[in-house]
Amino acid sequence: MTDAKFSEVTDDSIRHLVDEFYTRVRADAELGPVFDNAIGDWDPHLATMRDFWSSVMLTSGRYKGNPVMKHRRVEGISYELFERWLALFGDTAGALFEPALADVFKSKAARIAESLRLAVFYRPDQPWPPTAA
Repeated sequence: MTDAKFSEVTDDSIRHLVDEFYTRVRADAELGPVFDNAIGDWDPHLATMRDFWSSVMLTSGRYKGNPVMKHRRVEGISYELFERWLALFGDTAGALFEPALADVFKSKAARIAESLRLAVFYRPDQPWPPTAA
């Protein structure tokens, strides 16, 4: 990719974002082992994530999954890892998109992450947010 940044959301720009983000995730000391353990075959996962972000950003309706169920089954997932995920996603979006558009991606990602954190970790009989063990 050149120094030029995407100024609109397209399937191509989403593909670049997903591919670059997961390249960074796999290289990340905190996230990489969790993702590598959870994802056996990366090609279908990347295709699913492209569909997911297409549905989020382009309202394409291509994603047909249950992210809460998937994340509840991930060994090693923690409340704190979502902050690392958001930081890495924000850095990736910022590197690939014009600032205003990167902010839209970051905002959507923050809402998605908070929804997943609540669904995966919230328990009415325990303090929120959870504290590290």
